[in-house]
Amino acid sequence: MRLYVDEDSIDPLLLRLLRKAKHDVQVPAAPNLVGSPDPVHLKHAIREGRVLLSGNHDDYLCLHELIIEAKGHHPGIFMVRRDNDPTRDLKPAGIVRAIAKLLSANVPVDDEFHILNHWR
Repeated sequence: MRLYVDEDSIDPLLLRLLRKAKHDVQVPAAPNLVGSPDPVHLKHAIREGRVLLSGNHDDYLCLHELIIEAKGHHPGIFMVRRDNDPTRDLKPAGIVRAIAKLLSANVPVDDEFHILNHWR
């Protein structure tokens, strides 16, 4: 899967595990987008055909809803909720497992907003 990991979710271990799981991972440094606002990151992910992975729930949910309301499209958004509750928060290995479970369930990804915590 082609992923774009926004600045909010960059973790060296997560990036290594995603690549080990054969995901094509891009981070903001590669297209020179470090420090850019969320709409710029999502626009880049859309242009590149990459599912956006983030922990910035509220901003990306609003952007997702705006795109859908405007009859637009995006490759998908994977969200990791961080509630500061160790029983619910996902660690890097859990994020990779959740993506694998979601993909193996053959649920639609295009134009969808998936909270990965539900796929642990």
